[in-house]
Amino acid sequence: MSPAVPTAPIAPLSLTRSDGGVLTLDGSRCVIMGILNLTPDSFSDGGLLTDVTAALRHAERLVSEGAAILDFGAESTRPGARLLSVDEEWQRLRPVVEALPTLQLPAVLSIDTRHAETARRVHELGFRLLNLAFPQHLFSQALDDPQAAALDQPSRHALLRGFDGIVVMHSRGTPASMRELTDYDGDLCETVEAELSLAARMLTDDSPSLLSRILYDPGLGFAKTAEQSLTLLRETASLRRSLGRPILVGASRKSMWGALTSQPVASRLIPSVIGAAFAASCGADIVRVHDVAETKQALVVARALSLGRHGP
Repeated sequence: MSPAVPTAPIAPLSLTRSDGGVLTLDGSRCVIMGILNLTPDSFSDGGLLTDVTAALRHAERLVSEGAAILDFGAESTRPGARLLSVDEEWQRLRPVVEALPTLQLPAVLSIDTRHAETARRVHELGFRLLNLAFPQHLFSQALDDPQAAALDQPSRHALLRGFDGIVVMHSRGTPASMRELTDYDGDLCETVEAELSLAARMLTDDSPSLLSRILYDPGLGFAKTAEQSLTLLRETASLRRSLGRPILVGASRKSMWGALTSQPVASRLIPSVIGAAFAASCGADIVRVHDVAETKQALVVARALSLGRHGP
């Protein structure tokens, strides 16, 4: 593991937790986002949390293991996945998210969705981080889906202002088409940076108050080959410095590790935690992972090695 890269200064971003506390992203350390997939068909853990009680207990366990953010999703975005309507997505989410407020978890609640109506509903339940799977779908008719209609500016701004943070992930096309959209002209990182910046500006209409809530995700595996995803992971520090906003890295169990190790999804724990620790050492503000306890240990060790001592 390389020594920690000096973190570029950015304006702190404060996110309200479910228990009323505040999580501040200020570059001082990387925090863990735990994944809760309420899907039967996700590439890694689909079908494991279809029972409400099991999902709630899993949320509590992830927080106890060190997750500062919980990211809930109900639509698989794996290559080739079927897109869901708002009603289908909500049917999967509703039993769990409506019960969450009673737990008062010391974690930020995040929703991974492309549907504005889903975002509105969970905001009313205390979700304060919006993780946009395909951000361009809120301002353009990019999907062959009548329920993915672009929002007009007032509606879009009203939706975004309800969230403390808005994750803009780099992606192209849809789950069905993104494998064919991996051609990047010129420098890969410069192109991804430019497309991320453009997506954020179009999403917010260059509103300073909304741009100040943006976090960026390079979208490893989304319209990226394994080699391209590894390149972007190596350039985490450069992406953060160029974009000037917090960076979220999601590399957990992804196909890039399968390409490197020839291991199936269930056997990608070691490369996943190494990837998370590497991202943190390069200045990532958030790592999005399935395996919170193991990632927490890796981050603690990596931080101690980079500092030459154990401590905050």
